[in-house]
Amino acid sequence: MNTKEQELKDIVKERYSKIAEQGKAENASSCCGATTPSNKVYNIMMDDYSKTEGYVEDADLGLGCGLPTAFAQIKKGDTVIDLGSGAGNDCFVARHETGTEGKVIGVDFTPIMIEKARTNAEKLGYNNVEFREGDIDNMPVNENVADVIVSNCVLNLVPNKQKVIGEIFRVLKPGGHFSISDIVLVGNLPEALKQDAEMYAGCVAGAIQKEDYMQHIKNQGFQNITIQKEKPIRIPDDILSKYLSEDAINSFNNSGFGIFSITVYAEKPGAKSDKPKVKLSELQDSCCEPSSGCC
Repeated sequence: MNTKEQELKDIVKERYSKIAEQGKAENASSCCGATTPSNKVYNIMMDDYSKTEGYVEDADLGLGCGLPTAFAQIKKGDTVIDLGSGAGNDCFVARHETGTEGKVIGVDFTPIMIEKARTNAEKLGYNNVEFREGDIDNMPVNENVADVIVSNCVLNLVPNKQKVIGEIFRVLKPGGHFSISDIVLVGNLPEALKQDAEMYAGCVAGAIQKEDYMQHIKNQGFQNITIQKEKPIRIPDDILSKYLSEDAINSFNNSGFGIFSITVYAEKPGAKSDKPKVKLSELQDSCCEPSSGCC
C-alpha cells in the first residue's frame, strides 16, 4: 500500500470513529455522516430502513446510500458477509433473511464500530452473527466462504477499489453473488471537492466514474452484472458553500455532472453446490456399529 492510500484510510478511520459516537440524526443531516451538518435536515444519501424486516434502530447510524439487503436474494441457510458493517444494521437485516441456520459476518476496520456491533448482537442474542476487525481490501476471511456479499456506501471510501473487488471474488463461493450499494460519478468533480479530506470521508471525493466502477467488476471476472437501482444524489448548496464560491456552485449544478447511488449485482462464475447440509447427529443416527462393517 502506498503512503497516499494509507493516509486516506487513516482519515476515514478517524472520521468514522467519531461518527460511531454521534447520533443518527447528526449523521443523516450530513454527507454520509462525515461533514458538518447542514442547517436544514437533509437525508442526502440514505434510504429508509425503518420498515425493513430485521431492522435494528440502535444499529442504524444513517450512513448508507441504498438498501442492498433488499436486492441481495439472501436465502435461508446462506453465509452472508457485510463489508463495512458499522454498528451492524445490514448484518441484522441479512440475519433475518438467512435465518438461524445461516451465518452473517460483518467486516469493519474501525474498532469502535466493531465494539458497537458486537454489543448490539449480544443484546439481541444473535449467536450466528459475528464481527471481524479488518480491511475490506484484505479481508480476514478465507476464500470461497460466502454465498452472498453485501455492502452499503463503503467501497467508495477505499482508495484501491479494484483490490476490494478482487477480495470479493476470492471470498465468494463459486456461483455466489454480491449486491452492493455505492456512490459513483458521471463527469468531473470540482477539484476543491476532490482534494478535501473531509469530503473524501464523506463518500463523494472517494467515488470514481460509474463506467470505471462497472469495468472493474467486469475485469475481475464477474458475470450477470446488473444495476438493480440507481438514484441521483444532490449535495445541498449550504454544504457545497464550504468548498465552492457562489459562481462555482452555480456552474457545478448546471454542468451536467452527476453523483449517483447505485446498487450493483454480479455473480462469481461456477456451479453453486445444492447438496443438502447434513448434521453430524443425523449422520451418527444413521450409522450402525463399526464392528458390523456397515460404517
